[in-house]
Amino acid sequence: MKYFGAHVSASGGVVNAPANARAIGATGFALFTKNQRQWTARPLTAGEIDDFRRACEQFGYAPAQILPHDSYLINLGHPEAEGLAKSREAFFDEMHRCEELGLDRLNFHPGSHLRQIGEAESLDRIAESINLALDRTHGVTAVIENTAGQGSNLGFRFEQLAYIIERVEEKSRVGCCIDTCHAFAAGYDLRTAAACDATFAEFDRIVGWSYLRGMHLNDAMKPLGSRVDRHTPLGDGEIGWECFRYIARDRRFDGMPLILETPDESRWPAEIGTLKQFAEE
Repeated sequence: MKYFGAHVSASGGVVNAPANARAIGATGFALFTKNQRQWTARPLTAGEIDDFRRACEQFGYAPAQILPHDSYLINLGHPEAEGLAKSREAFFDEMHRCEELGLDRLNFHPGSHLRQIGEAESLDRIAESINLALDRTHGVTAVIENTAGQGSNLGFRFEQLAYIIERVEEKSRVGCCIDTCHAFAAGYDLRTAAACDATFAEFDRIVGWSYLRGMHLNDAMKPLGSRVDRHTPLGDGEIGWECFRYIARDRRFDGMPLILETPDESRWPAEIGTLKQFAEE
């Protein structure tokens, strides 16, 4: 079964996210478990945890349908000791919050070298950061999101994702989320079924299909290989509808969150409806 959804608001508390997802016809969803633009947040209360779990049960969302996202501030490949330590502690807190909420994965951007250290050294720091967080938590998979390669961001090549995974000790608790806009911006063509075949075959060869834990479904404003991260509504950008029809119809993408991060929230119900139609073709 396909779990189509969007990154919904958790304003007023995480308990509101499942209802917000149901309101747009989603069969899956993403959320922030805290303010994504702040380093710290007060701990979740027992009541908030219980309420969230009950809301997920009420609206029919199991952990496999939910893809929480961590703070944008975190840089697990930070070149400076202070910034790295701060990022690692924040990442652990995000993983711990997911564990408390009964969620089984956490999506995150891998990190940036900030042009101060080499790519390999920064990638090594990312892998070590993941190992440290996994040692301190239980049952939550660290899901590395590919990036567009903008600036000094790492994770835009499948080889970089594979490099990180190879150095994670607990392989059963590491995975990937492929963002279609990011992949396209990084140079992976997705405009036709044949292009999708080639790109996902390359992902399988380099990373391995077993590591795919979710997708972000976004069209791209900028051309192939631009290295610019700009999302557009499905069908309005450089990728076009065929990629999303391909994903909706391909059973390899069953059983994982397929999440819209397109910029016009008013179009999410229609986009989800179209994806559901594709899946039934």
